[in-house]
Amino acid sequence: MKRIKLKIIAFSPLGIGAKKPGSISEAEDHIPGSAVRGAIASHILQLSNRQRPGIAQENLMENGGEFATLFLGNAPAVFQNAYPAVAKMRNPTSSKMISQVVEEDVLVLPATAVSSKTDSGFKPNAYGVFDTLIDRFCADGHNVPYDPSDPKSLQKKTDARVEPYGGFYSYKNGEYRSHSVSNRFLTRVGINRQRATSQDEILYSLEVLNESFLESPQGKNWQPVVYRSAILVEDAILAQSLTDFINENSTNFRLGGSTSRGLGKVQILAAMEDAVTDVEGRLTRFNQQLKERWQFWSSVFPPPTNNPLTDRYFFTLDLQADAVLNENWRRTTVISPAMLCEFVGLEDDDSLKLEVAYSSYNYRSGWNLSWGLMKDIELMTNRGAVYLFSTNQQDLWLEKLQELELTGVGDRTAEGFGQVQICNEFHSVFREHAK
Repeated sequence: MKRIKLKIIAFSPLGIGAKKPGSISEAEDHIPGSAVRGAIASHILQLSNRQRPGIAQENLMENGGEFATLFLGNAPAVFQNAYPAVAKMRNPTSSKMISQVVEEDVLVLPATAVSSKTDSGFKPNAYGVFDTLIDRFCADGHNVPYDPSDPKSLQKKTDARVEPYGGFYSYKNGEYRSHSVSNRFLTRVGINRQRATSQDEILYSLEVLNESFLESPQGKNWQPVVYRSAILVEDAILAQSLTDFINENSTNFRLGGSTSRGLGKVQILAAMEDAVTDVEGRLTRFNQQLKERWQFWSSVFPPPTNNPLTDRYFFTLDLQADAVLNENWRRTTVISPAMLCEFVGLEDDDSLKLEVAYSSYNYRSGWNLSWGLMKDIELMTNRGAVYLFSTNQQDLWLEKLQELELTGVGDRTAEGFGQVQICNEFHSVFREHAK
C-alpha cells in the first residue's frame, strides 16, 4: 500500500462547517477527509471534457476505470482528515510561546489524557499533561481508588483537580506541542437575484477557519496556515497517477463551502511513500510498560490473587478521527470484541476481551454537493476514544492490527472516518513525568 502525504496551504478563509441537529452550523477545527475527497473528485470530473488534459489527468479519466477504482471500487482510496500543522512551542531564545509550522505527524490526544483544571497544557519541566489509562487499569486490578490529581499541588498551593485534556499534538525530541487553528466570523448580506443588489433583512454570518497566523503575539509576520493529511491507495500505479494529478493542479482546488464567494482557496502538494507503520514496536513497548507499572502498584498495594496480565497480550485502539460504528444495525460508541473481529476479517477469537472503553458521542450532518441534499444525521463516536483489549493469541493479531491501522474501523472510512492508531505512545506518559 502507498501513502500520499498531503500538505494543504490555506490562501483564503475556509468555510468548513460542522452541521449539527437544528439550525446551528459551527466551523470545524480541521479539514475533514470527505472535503479533500470531494474537492479532488470534483476537479477530476470538471477536467474530463477538456480536449487536452495533462498526462496524469488522462490516466485518471481513461474510460472511467481508474476514477471508479479510486472513488467507487471495493477498496477505494482512504482520504484521511487534515489536521493543523501549526504548533505552539517555546521560543529557544526566550521563555515566550510562539507558533510555528512543523513537519512532524499531527496526532489526536487520547480521551484518557488529563491536565490541571486551573493551569492546563503542555509545560516542560512542570506539571502539564499526562495519561491515566495504565494507572487506572492497575488501580482497578488492585481494588484501590485512583486519584489523578496534581502531585505538585501541595507545593504550589493550587487546585489539585484535573480534567480531560484533548486536541491535536505533535512530538519531537522529547517535546510535546499542542496544535490548533483559530477562527472568525464573516458577516455577509444577501443579494437579490433580480436586482443584483443587497436584499433587505437578509444579514448572516459565516464562521470560518483563519488562513494565516502570527508567529508571536507581539510580531507582525503573518504566515499561511498549513494542514497535513494523507491518502492511502493500494495500487502503486494508481497512487502515482493521483500524486501527479494533485501536483499538476495544486492551486486549482477549493475546499469547503462558499467557494463562489472567495473562500476555500488552497494549494495542495503531494508526495508518495510506502505506507509503513511501527505497530509491532508500539505493541511491545506498551506491554512492557504495562507490566512494569503493574509491578510498581504491586509493590505498594497487596497484589490480587489472579494476575490479569498472566499469559495475556494487551493493545489499544485510539481513534484519530470521529467514527461511525454500528452493531446489529444499531449505532454504538463501543467497539466490542465481535465488532473488532469483523473489522479485521476473523471469524472469532474466544480469548479476545474488551478490558475498558473511554468514549463519547456527538451528532453530525452535512451537505452533499453532488446530490444537492442534506446528509443523514449520524451518531458519531468522538475522536480520541480509547479501547483497551487483551488476548492470548499475539501472533494472530499482529498482522491484523497493522492492516487495521491503515484501513480504519466502522463505516465511511474512505471519507476519513474511523482512523485508528494502535497503542498511542502518549499512554506511557505517567503522572510523575507529565509533559
